[in-house]
Amino acid sequence: MSYRWSSIRHMSPLRGKVRRATLALIAATVAVVSSAVASQAQTRVPIVRDAEIEGLLVDYAGPIFRTAGLTHKGIDIVLVNDPSFNAFVAGRRIFMNTGAIATSQTPNEIIGVLAHEAGHIAGGHQERLRDQIARARTLAVVGSLVGIGAAAAASAAGSDASAVGGGLATMAPGVAQRSLLRYRRTEEMAADQAAVKYLNATGQSARGMLETFQRFAREGSLAGVRTNPYETSHPLPRERVALLEELARRSPYFDRRDPPALRRRHDMARGKIAAYAGGAPAVSAMFRNNPNSAGARYGMAIASFLRGDTRKALADIDRLISENRNNPYLHEMKGEILLAARQPENAVASFSRAAQLDKHNSSIIRGRLGFAYLSTGDPAQAEKAIRELRTAISADPDNFAAYVFLSRAYALAGDVARAELTQAEGYFRAGNIKDAKRFAARAQRKMQRGTPGWQRANDIVKYRRNQ
Repeated sequence: MSYRWSSIRHMSPLRGKVRRATLALIAATVAVVSSAVASQAQTRVPIVRDAEIEGLLVDYAGPIFRTAGLTHKGIDIVLVNDPSFNAFVAGRRIFMNTGAIATSQTPNEIIGVLAHEAGHIAGGHQERLRDQIARARTLAVVGSLVGIGAAAAASAAGSDASAVGGGLATMAPGVAQRSLLRYRRTEEMAADQAAVKYLNATGQSARGMLETFQRFAREGSLAGVRTNPYETSHPLPRERVALLEELARRSPYFDRRDPPALRRRHDMARGKIAAYAGGAPAVSAMFRNNPNSAGARYGMAIASFLRGDTRKALADIDRLISENRNNPYLHEMKGEILLAARQPENAVASFSRAAQLDKHNSSIIRGRLGFAYLSTGDPAQAEKAIRELRTAISADPDNFAAYVFLSRAYALAGDVARAELTQAEGYFRAGNIKDAKRFAARAQRKMQRGTPGWQRANDIVKYRRNQ
């Protein structure tokens, strides 16, 4: 689904599969690759869509990606609804926890994290990691076979050396895992060095990255954590802090600060996350030292909206808009509040203004504008709703909510066949093949044979999973 934060409870599932194997080592090596990726493989990753925060992260990453040569690689930054400070790479996607943004005090901290993850992608670490996993599996298999063979030979000879063979078999997975972990530590160090290189090339400080690792080191120390360096997939915090401090302080940009406008945007994103995660108390706690900041007031406006006080929320948002009339996301939030206040016509005006101001042309804002047109219930607005929702789907084909609303817009316009075909396409994109086929068949019966719409429906009806 591609709902915005107002539908945070309806999070899209991102599913992954881990191939089962008879050797326990395979599961072990996959598990140590990354706790985040392993979690993704075993469970659903709760994805959150928000035009404002996505736009902020794109602006953070843009200069880094250009320097790293990744602008034409189709890299996506995906928000994960998780309160912990974490980010990880999977394929061509960088997954960023909302907790990382909420916890960070400055834009520079998140820019440093993105630079690190860009270092993994530019360095081809994932591709090489797959090779390392394959080698680790081979080493474990060979080691186990040697040990088993030694034990069998000793047993046949009546020797007590069978215990040695068993020991060899037991040691093989451990040797393979340490080999893989050693590679991972080298890879993480390489990503850190690449990150500092990108930050220097873009005239940005590595201070935020350094402070992040210093915080991790302090937290580990205070918690009394004693980590075996051979049992972790990342270098120990003290190793990374020492390397980063040397590299960061060598930079002529170490003392450079984030621009005030960027800090304001960062704080507003943090305020939004706090409001959706914990309401007004969470916002107050986050900004207790600066309760009159834009981030604090924005978070409080959203908290008022979430608890149903649309009058106060509108008054607060209007004050923020008067201070920054060209912020598209303030107009977007006003549109959400107006929808909740059952003023869809006014919401259309706010979303339209947001779409005009949004330099990223977010499919989320266009989709919400289409929904606002649809919410008027006026058949005369149906074509406008269809236009905006089709634009949203064209930019983001996995936006299931947009398919649902587009189907309703076609129904409002009296085109039942197109409404059912759109519903079928939405179900198909969501992986619900059974309902996709059902709606496609219904649409097909209402269409002239051989037309483009009939053919699209036929493709879904005839689809087989092995395709």
